[in-house]
Amino acid sequence: MKFIPTKLEGCFILEPTIIGDERGSFMESFNERTFAQGTGQPTHFVQDNQSVSSRGVLRGLHYQVGEFAQAKLVRVLKGEVLDVAVDIRPKSPTYGQHVSLLLSGDNQKQFFIPRGFAHGFLVLSESAVFFYKCDNFYSKESEGGIIYNDPELAIDWNFPESEMTISEKDTHLPTFNQARKVW
Repeated sequence: MKFIPTKLEGCFILEPTIIGDERGSFMESFNERTFAQGTGQPTHFVQDNQSVSSRGVLRGLHYQVGEFAQAKLVRVLKGEVLDVAVDIRPKSPTYGQHVSLLLSGDNQKQFFIPRGFAHGFLVLSESAVFFYKCDNFYSKESEGGIIYNDPELAIDWNFPESEMTISEKDTHLPTFNQARKVW
């Protein structure tokens, strides 16, 4: 597994070693020891989640606050998404900056997003199966969110907004400056 740091401290792109032959392929998608060595962040995941979405579905930007803040290891099992992480750690030198990358069932890349980041994704293929591990349990009372089209964040979703499908809840999220603070 190759661990590639991003411009946001603590966020890593993970590229697996895929072994293939005439029977198909094999890869190790997660190993706690290798992960801790590669990221420098020992992380114990406690919850796995999976969603299925169709083309144009945008989910996010979401996060958890306080004692229920979550780190996530995300990947796409089938299809293709544009995945985005936004640094919302007030004391971070990259506060308010974001990273986006293409995750797909074909490239098998994973994206590690530590605590203190908002996260969202947009489905680019006809459908996508999105899978992620969390290092903390979900708490409705600890939810936070930022509107996907906040002009200050200036995220280029590279997709026509008129073709996006966004939940009612996500269309009413606050701007970056008005959002609930992570700590």
